[in-house]
Amino acid sequence: MEYLGLLIELLFLGMGVYIYLFSVGRLRSGDAKTQERAEAFRRRNAGWMRFASLLLIALMVVNIYLHVAQLIRGQ
Repeated sequence: MEYLGLLIELLFLGMGVYIYLFSVGRLRSGDAKTQERAEAFRRRNAGWMRFASLLLIALMVVNIYLHVAQLIRGQ
């Protein structure tokens, strides 16, 4: 059960990284129309998405560190 929690924390960390990369414009789509809509959405929401993703990344890194330290101690 401990490893399932760690896996979920890693998934949330990945989600935070993905949202951050989207908010700074690093992710691209193959379709021009989809890319245009994504860019419009990103321009409107980049500020709060960047802040929220950095917060999520920071929280998940701390959680993962504490989780791994707990697994190593065996508690």
